Parts: sequence; C-alpha cells; structure tokens
Amino acid sequence: MNRIKQKTKRNILLGVLAAAAVLLIVLLVRGVGGLMNGSADTSAGVDYIKQEEKGNVTEIEAKINRLDEQNSGGEDSRTLREKFSGAAILGDSVAQGFAGYDVLNPSNVTAQIGAHLTQLDEQIERTKQLSPTVIFLAIGSNDVTSTNGDTELFTEQYAAVLEKIREEMPEANIFVNSIFPAQAKAIEKEPMLEKVPEYNEALKELCDSMNIGFIDNTDLVQDQYYEPDGQHFKADFYPVWAEHMAEVAAL
Repeated sequence: MNRIKQKTKRNILLGVLAAAAVLLIVLLVRGVGGLMNGSADTSAGVDYIKQEEKGNVTEIEAKINRLDEQNSGGEDSRTLREKFSGAAILGDSVAQGFAGYDVLNPSNVTAQIGAHLTQLDEQIERTKQLSPTVIFLAIGSNDVTSTNGDTELFTEQYAAVLEKIREEMPEANIFVNSIFPAQAKAIEKEPMLEKVPEYNEALKELCDSMNIGFIDNTDLVQDQYYEPDGQHFKADFYPVWAEHMAEVAAL
C-alpha cells in the first residue's frame, strides 16, 4: 500500500513539474520575443509563475490528502498500543489481563492481581511516574465481597481513591469501568457477586457526582469470553474491551 501511495504521489509531482516546464518555456519564448521588440516586461510572467506554483503546491497537498483518506478508508488505523500510549490502567486481576495477554504495553498497566480499593497507593504512585493524560480504573469485584453488600462503604472507598488520583495527577482525565457481572458458577461460590448490578448503579452515581466518566461494559460480555471460573476473561475479550474504552474516552 505504501509503495502504491508513493508511486501515485510521484506521478502527481512529475505531472506538475512537466506542466511548469512547458509554461516556463512559453514564457521564455515570449520574453525573448519581447526583448527583440524592445519591450520586455517580465513582471507579469513572474507573478503568474508564482501564483501557479502556489496553486500547484496547494493542489498537490489536497490530492495527496485525498489519496491518504482513500487508502485508509477513513478508518483509524492506529493499534491499541498506540491509542493507549498516553493512558494508564489501574485495577485488579481482570485489568491486569491487558498486560498479561500482551494487548497493551505493560508499562501502561499498573493493575495487580487481588487488588482492593484500599490497596491502590502503590499503583497510584507508579501511575504518577508515567504522567498519563488519561487514567482508567478497572476494579471492584474483590471489593463487592469484602464490603459484604455494603454499597455505601464501597462508594466511600472508591471516592477516596478518585480524590487521591485527582490530587496526585490533577491534569489527567479519569474514567471508571463498571464491574463485570459474574456467571452463575462464580455467584454460587461467592453469593455477594450477585449484587454487582447494585454496585454498578452506586458507582455510576458516584462518578456523576464527581464529574468523572463512567464506562458501562455490561453489554460487552458474552459467555464465550469467560474463563472457566466465570469471573475472569479470555485473551480475545481484551481487544473488545480496550476498543470500547478508547471510544468512550476518545483516545
């Protein structure tokens, strides 16, 4: 594709140069004729050439831009790693999968397996060193069970995390991912996971009150994406999730 694009650009440039050469010859002939007649005024010709050169450059750039758009189909061709180059993801084992499955650069993921909201100080400090422009939080499943259904305590703990991030990185935009629902097999093992919808509702209200972006991922999950434990996800789910996050955050 790049070879075709370069060839097309070269053809356009050669065409313009050829036209300019013909124009120059004509003007020179006219100029010589004028000199022989004793009345050579080349100022108009110079101005004309300048105008033509300016117009041709603009036209070339426009044509090249149109070709670029046609070749790309108007779609964003950046990779997920490129889209998330200025972002950071904090969270638990679910979020850690972005690095574990090599979907994003490990340096952009500070998530840790088994993390709770009350254990994010180290992640926040590591994230601060990255100077991200966008921060995504993806945490909560462990806290649903540890707070034993107390959504008020949960939102208090989450609010404390958000306030600390704002204090440490005031220029960064923050987005909070909803907690993923668990399958029946996981709920059977941890009954509190049945309350995930209630926790998400409370989390969204918290984000709205703090003017922080909330990313609802509920409709993304399908049975084929779940690991056998009914709570974690397979590798092919992470690009789907990442694209959704990038879209909401306009990365």
